[in-house]
Order: sequence, then C-alpha cells, then structure tokens
Amino acid sequence: MKLLNKVAFVTGAAQGMGQAIVRGFVAEGAKVVAVDLNQAALAESLADLGEQVLALACNVADSASVADAMGQVEVHFGGLDIVVNNAGVGGLDSFLDTSDESWARVIGVNLGGTFLCSREGARLMIKGARKGAIINLSSTAALTGEGPAHYCASKAAVMGLTRSITRELAASGIRVNTLVPGPTNTPMMAGIPDDYMQALLKNVPLGRLCETDEIARVAVFLASDDASYMTGQNIAVNGGMAFI
Repeated sequence: MKLLNKVAFVTGAAQGMGQAIVRGFVAEGAKVVAVDLNQAALAESLADLGEQVLALACNVADSASVADAMGQVEVHFGGLDIVVNNAGVGGLDSFLDTSDESWARVIGVNLGGTFLCSREGARLMIKGARKGAIINLSSTAALTGEGPAHYCASKAAVMGLTRSITRELAASGIRVNTLVPGPTNTPMMAGIPDDYMQALLKNVPLGRLCETDEIARVAVFLASDDASYMTGQNIAVNGGMAFI
C-alpha cells in the first residue's frame, strides 16, 4: 500500500477527478480529508469509505475557510503529508463577454485556491517535520488555449505557481508537481456542447476522453515514494493532445 499511514487533503472531492483521487488514496492506505463547498453531497458520495475519510465544507478561495479546514486536519489526524489541489471551475464565456465577476471567480478558485491550500498545507507539513507532496491540477487547455480565457489563464498560472514554490519548499523535503489532464469524463465536461466536445476529441490521438480513475492513478504515483525524486514537473495525462 503506497500511501499507508499518510494523511491527504483533497479539494473538489465530491465528484469527478477529486472523488476518484480520494478513492485511489484510500485504496492505497491513506487517511483523507476530503473538502468541497457542498458538504452534504461530499459526505454522501464518500460515505462507503468510513472513518478513512473526513468530509469537510471548505471554500478554497477564502483564506479563513482554508485555514479552518487545515486546523481540523491537525486536530483529527495530527498532521499532513499530501495536498491535492483539484477544485476548479470553468465556464463558456467568450473573452469579450467575460464579466469582471466571472473572471474573479475562476481565477479565485483555480489559482487562488491552489495558492491558499498549498501555503497552509506546506505550513502544516513543515510544522510536523513531514516530507510531503503537493499535487496541483492544471489542464491541457493551458497549453492549447482551447477554452475560456479565464480558465486557460488560471490553469497556466498554476504551472508557474508550482515552479516557484517547488524551489522554496524543496529545502523542507516537500515535493510539488502539476498534474495536467486533457478532456476527462467529469460532470464539468458533461456540460460542454456536443459540437465542442467532438472538436476536442478530434485533437486527441487516442480518440477518447480520459477516465477519472486514470487521473487518480497518476495522483497516487506523484504522492508516493515512487516519485521521490520528482518535483517541479508538469505531468500530462491527455491522450497525446499536447506535449509539455
């Protein structure tokens, strides 16, 4: 069991890639603090995992909410080893029609949430003298520009954030990597118009959507000692859609 006795903090865990990552971590022996805005949906979706999972409501774009959640991690499990910044939002706004509010929301969750959870998670790891791992979720859209401007910008910025904090946190034994999915079979993707979906798939050499468990298996690898000498890297899981 690659993550036995490890404590993980996974955002956006009620559905999609986040839920798959929680399940993948539990299967490898980890205890997981699973957070989402909708605590009721979160608790219901992960109820079968029992005491291995602590479900918490958390707004990753709000520093006080993140700090409170991290405090509960320390109270319940005594420390932290892994952070997965999966929570994300998108939209179908064209660049010219993007409102200030929409821009702020997407940047606030996708980039701001990654910053806040990484910062508070790293502080807790260092406090407990734990050599941990942070996994930030970006998107192939950051490379191709296919998608709304605020989404592409936020996901590109996540890669830059990873590179910066990698250098600072390495001295504490904390590894930071970016997992870069392509089009994945999630509820967010289900809301995309079919013509746009078909155009996306034409650009995927493997000719299909990624499944969430395929993302989860890579997250397990990055969180485990199998990736002990990997830090500051962008790991693409996109069926050949784009190269990093």
